Amino acid sequence: MRPRTSAALRTLAPATAGALLLYAAFPPLDLWFLAPLGPALLALAVRGRSKRAAFMAGTVFGLVFFGLLIVWLANLGSLPWLALTVVQALILGLAAIPLPQLLTLPGWPVFAAAWWVAVEAVRGRAPLGGFPWGRLAFSQADAPYAAWAALGGAPLLTFVTALLGSLVLYAATASADRRRKVLAAACAGAAALVAVPLAVPDPAPAKQTAVVAVVQGNVPRTRSLAEQARVQGVADNHARETARLADAVRRGDAERPDVVIWPENALDGDPTREPVLGSLVADSVRALDRPLLTGAILRGPGNTSYNAGQLWLPGQGPVDFYAKRQLVPFGEYIPARGLLGGLGSLQLIPRDFTPGTSTKPLVAGRVRMADVICYEIAYDGRVRDSVRAGANLLVVQTNNATYERVFQAGQSDQQLAMARIRAVEFNRAVAVSSTSGVSALVAPDGRVTDRADTWRSATLLRRIPLMEGRTVAERLGAWPEALLAGTAVAGLAAGLRRRRRGSGPPAGPAHTDEAPLPAAAGH
Repeated sequence: MRPRTSAALRTLAPATAGALLLYAAFPPLDLWFLAPLGPALLALAVRGRSKRAAFMAGTVFGLVFFGLLIVWLANLGSLPWLALTVVQALILGLAAIPLPQLLTLPGWPVFAAAWWVAVEAVRGRAPLGGFPWGRLAFSQADAPYAAWAALGGAPLLTFVTALLGSLVLYAATASADRRRKVLAAACAGAAALVAVPLAVPDPAPAKQTAVVAVVQGNVPRTRSLAEQARVQGVADNHARETARLADAVRRGDAERPDVVIWPENALDGDPTREPVLGSLVADSVRALDRPLLTGAILRGPGNTSYNAGQLWLPGQGPVDFYAKRQLVPFGEYIPARGLLGGLGSLQLIPRDFTPGTSTKPLVAGRVRMADVICYEIAYDGRVRDSVRAGANLLVVQTNNATYERVFQAGQSDQQLAMARIRAVEFNRAVAVSSTSGVSALVAPDGRVTDRADTWRSATLLRRIPLMEGRTVAERLGAWPEALLAGTAVAGLAAGLRRRRRGSGPPAGPAHTDEAPLPAAAGH
């Protein structure tokens, strides 16, 4: 084998394998225990390599991982899927350029794990508001150490997951004379990472409970995006399912709920301005004599429109609403609309929504709901702000029908996994309400207690705890992410200083006897 081909294979093979294993850790495969091997194999791919080779490894890793993880986006067309995959891969490729230098530092497993947090922090903010999908933490809802999320949020759980992988690589690449000591240290570190959250005392039980009903009305599973945009009767489907619940309550077959939750886009208009929609919601509220939170398109002053959750109370009608704050580019607004708005399926987005500003909970008796609409569940700050405002129940209203139309590839379950991590992070029960699935009720410890799968109508009904306490993660806010990302930056600075001083052979796994890449291929 030619030297250039051999060097490229040693770089790209582990990067590809790591991406495949990391993808398998997420839904729909859900093999969470494979997640640490993704960071480990990417580190193996770049160790001792040039900046160019590291960029190649990171980019290939990103292309394979994101190409598979978000293949459901191809339901909207090949171009959105390919474009987002390439953008995310290039971010990872650029971020991987300094990774070989980090791997030369004493204590490099810590710096490599912190690097993952820093990369996710960047991906979650830029470009166009970022794309936090695919964070390591979101693959770990079933992990025995998922409770790290309650101590430092998703960033700390990402750090722990990546650190476990780094410790595996640390032990596997130790020299023969040090292998026993290194293996013992790595095993002790891994055991501590798993054991620490298990030693945290359980939170105090809830003083209050409430019966929550999540209604999934379903929509027709159409085969084209244009047909999906024209789907009618979604509101009728949810009203019909709610009427069935009301009948069951009257017969004594079901407990009367304290609050009923309909999903995002359950109404395709503003019920305060469209009498037919208004009557439909009012009748549903009257049938159960209970508060109802519905998803609606509300019109504001001027040409403003909000993707909102609107709360209706018996005898009062609509009393409050939450407007989605984190809007989806090319889904809820079109950047440079004058230039791009007429292209392809973008023509099906006739207006730009206006982002909301309020974080206050929606209050229905003793239930104080932090409403998070669809994509917002991936953003730490959006969820944290809503819980901090005083909520005792986290609600996710979502509409995933367009992402599951032709073929299903895990989008709804990936979103549910995020909701499970948020339940642990904030010690709150979570009600996930989807038009076409997956809807679910999640306990504060992240367990799914009730679930309605895709493309069916269903009502989930359960008495859930209304938790009041504050987790360590909520109190610390964004500090864990900032400190861990800062650790990565400090490591890069230390690596540059060591390099300038010519401090001898590297201390980490980058010290290798493998031949360097030829100049044309890697420098």
